Amino acid sequence: MCLALSFCLTSAAAAEVRVTDDRGVEIRLDAPAARIVPLYGAFGEILADLGREEAVAARTAADEFPPSIASRPSIGTHLRPNAELILGLSPDLVVQLGGRPEALEPVRFLEERGLVVAVFNLENFEQLFSVMERLGVLTGSGERAAERVSTMRAELAALEASRKGPQPRIFFEARYPNLLAAGQGSMVAEIMAAAGGRNCVEAPDKLVRLGEEEVLRLAPDIYLVQQGPMNPSPVPLAERPLFRTLPCLGTGQVFTVDQALFSRPGPRSIEAVRQLSTIIANWKTEVRP
Repeated sequence: MCLALSFCLTSAAAAEVRVTDDRGVEIRLDAPAARIVPLYGAFGEILADLGREEAVAARTAADEFPPSIASRPSIGTHLRPNAELILGLSPDLVVQLGGRPEALEPVRFLEERGLVVAVFNLENFEQLFSVMERLGVLTGSGERAAERVSTMRAELAALEASRKGPQPRIFFEARYPNLLAAGQGSMVAEIMAAAGGRNCVEAPDKLVRLGEEEVLRLAPDIYLVQQGPMNPSPVPLAERPLFRTLPCLGTGQVFTVDQALFSRPGPRSIEAVRQLSTIIANWKTEVRP
């Protein structure tokens, strides 16, 4: 009996998983999470990439990837999730994106009612890799997470080693009108650097409000217009009176890109780097003397 009890206790201890989230809170589970509610779409993408798509118990209203999660119940938006619905789903783990104070309000509500909530930051590739590894631990997918992170790091290193020549100055339009641009604190700036370019907007924030005159002053070599929920129907630059004189418009270096790839940190951020690397390579061939 003692041996059997000892074995049970040892097995239970071995099944427990724990990580520290980006608030410095220790997240402890008695066993790897099997029912997870991600309050930001990137976490669902990461779980799918780790082979744990079946563990996603719900989605936010804006989530469309991977396509299989469309049948999951919607729990509202990232900043205003339906907490009562989440409680009714009885998840063993909820994952929220850090960085904005209002995102922590539903976290406190859920924790006060006994749910385990992990809060992670996602602003650059290093944070992405750290989140993938920690979600790997929390879901019993540590080996898969290590493999995926290693593969992504190797691709980024290979792209860096292949970069030659000048770095184009790139502008990323997040929204128009009421112009918003990606700043230095965004994942977009990381993607630009990894692809061999640089963000011409020097402000340290994720998103920066700019006047159109400032864009003319910056005169970027390449102009990226994101299309997605933030910018659903971008107005062509040629139809904006002040932008008609931008050099990048005359050289054909204006491109529409997918918001889900470029602005949402996740495993598909590597695809954004690939796409931008191709744009930059063509810029060097077609535009540079």
